[in-house]
Amino acid sequence: MDTEMIPKFSTKDEEVDYWKTQALKYKKCCQEAQEELLEFQEGSRELEAELEAQLGQAEHRLRDLQSENERLKNEVSSLKEKLEQQYAQSYKQISMLEDDLGQTRSIKEQLHKYVRELEQANDDLERAKRATIVSLEDFESRLNQAIERNAFLESELDEKESLLVSVQRLKDEARDLRQELAVRERASDRMSAPSSPTLDIDKIDSAVQASLSLPATPVAKSIEQAFTAPKALSNGTSTLTPSARISALNIVGDLLRKVGCLDGGKR
Repeated sequence: MDTEMIPKFSTKDEEVDYWKTQALKYKKCCQEAQEELLEFQEGSRELEAELEAQLGQAEHRLRDLQSENERLKNEVSSLKEKLEQQYAQSYKQISMLEDDLGQTRSIKEQLHKYVRELEQANDDLERAKRATIVSLEDFESRLNQAIERNAFLESELDEKESLLVSVQRLKDEARDLRQELAVRERASDRMSAPSSPTLDIDKIDSAVQASLSLPATPVAKSIEQAFTAPKALSNGTSTLTPSARISALNIVGDLLRKVGCLDGGKR
């Protein structure tokens, strides 16, 4: 207490009262301070308990956060490793895909080239097919013509064979007639020139020989018909005179010469 603040007392009672008053005052202040201290202590204890609870919670939270942090660190590390592995795999896969893409583009170009070649080959085949069809049609036409010609030649061959049979029969009849004429020439005094029939017969034989080399024609039918009557007469009961036989042989020679002329005109 500052001594300068102490008043001067005139009596002892005033001084005692003063100090009593001061004592009561300070006692009251002390009591108030004690009460405040008690309140403060109680509040401090409550605050301390609350702070301790909060601290416990904070420590628990901190432990949880540390555990979570550690877990997250481990997870981050694992994810980082996985990411690195995935990145490596992705890079490798991208490299492989790029290589495959390059190969695919190369194959695509080759396929385009092959398709163009196939189209060109197809065009060539189409042209060759059209040419083959034209050639086949021409060949079929020529084959049909050859078949028709073959049929015609077969028909002519049949006619020629028939003509050869007729000519052979005519030769046989001419030989028989020649022999008969020779016999009659020696026996007859009326024939003054026997060489003339013989000459005609030789001409007939030469004409018959020439007709053997000629193709068969419809005229052969007329020759066969011309000799039908003489053959019937020679095989029948009636007998021709030598002049009639010579006339018949002359007719045969004329017919054979006509056949040769007709065949020569056809050729």
